[in-house]
Amino acid sequence: MINLLCSALIKSIMSKLFSSFSIRHLESKNRLMRSATTSYWSDKNGILRQPILDYYRLLAKGDLGLIIKGHSYISSNGKAHTGQSGLSDESHLSKMTELTKLVHYYDVPIIAQINHGGLSSKADRVTASLYKTDEFEAREASQDDIATIIENFASSAELAMTAGFDGIQIHSAHGYLLSQFLSGNINKREDKYGGNLENRSRLLLDVFDTIKKKIGNEPVIGVKLNCDDFAPQDGIEIIDSIQISKWLANRGIDFIEISGGGQKQNAKIRKIRGKPSPNSPYFEANFSGHAEKIREAVPKTALALVDGIRERSTMNALLEKNIADFISMSKPFIREPYFSSKLNTGKKRSDCIDCRKCLSKERFGKRMLTCAVLDP
Repeated sequence: MINLLCSALIKSIMSKLFSSFSIRHLESKNRLMRSATTSYWSDKNGILRQPILDYYRLLAKGDLGLIIKGHSYISSNGKAHTGQSGLSDESHLSKMTELTKLVHYYDVPIIAQINHGGLSSKADRVTASLYKTDEFEAREASQDDIATIIENFASSAELAMTAGFDGIQIHSAHGYLLSQFLSGNINKREDKYGGNLENRSRLLLDVFDTIKKKIGNEPVIGVKLNCDDFAPQDGIEIIDSIQISKWLANRGIDFIEISGGGQKQNAKIRKIRGKPSPNSPYFEANFSGHAEKIREAVPKTALALVDGIRERSTMNALLEKNIADFISMSKPFIREPYFSSKLNTGKKRSDCIDCRKCLSKERFGKRMLTCAVLDP
């Protein structure tokens, strides 16, 4: 038994998965990133509740390299859902500061993800262009709205720095506001924020530039970006995300987390379009085929890859083949907050079965985020 444990430890030491990585001043002790996941259990004012802090303590104790906190709204009008945390005013600072201190106690860096819900924001459904469904109508953002949104992103980033975060991640994926501006399915504008890809990317790039000007060069600034909206037509596709990644890299983005899935995504398209070749050692990583192309386009920019990754062998292959610098996961850490520590002592696969019940409507906003199998 002792020999087996020693063998596992030696393999961990030799594995790139447990090598350190630096993004400027930020030092990660391994390549495992907890992808931003909302706990949907903040109070009605967006202030963190104790169960959230308790969960992040478990994550930090679990030997993670880097934590991205679940998304926080940049303004009350941009709140996407019940239980979302806020980083929009000083009332949020006390608990956010408590969070960063407890995570830093375990020598784990933590980054704040900041977001605007756009057409998902029930208080003020605003998006790139007038957008109607059978359930709601979202209005087109005016020039004044856009200026306010840009400033709110920058102010939220500044609050994150005050709370002690090591950096911020701009959420520009999953069909939220910045992703909506990128998408031709949503953005039908005829001004400088609509039309061709450069114009549709302008809001994201303006947000990045304004944040960098506001908080300076020391904090790490990253973005979560769709590699593909996986829509039948008019959404962001890999050729677009490659160009957006180049623009971000040229402006000095510190890292890009590659994700996918936007408005009007199709489940069948999502299952196949981002995949690598079938004989790839990292085939289970759903967006790894697209990630190969983004890595080739921006070889000097740190990349994280999320979605579908469960096997240790997949993680090692992605790192060894230089497809990603960080292995980003969400649901495995809901199931097992100590998953990183378990991998470091020989575990080969996450226990997460991808049932997605943890994100179901029956639980969403009604209880703290937990694994539905372990906590029915």
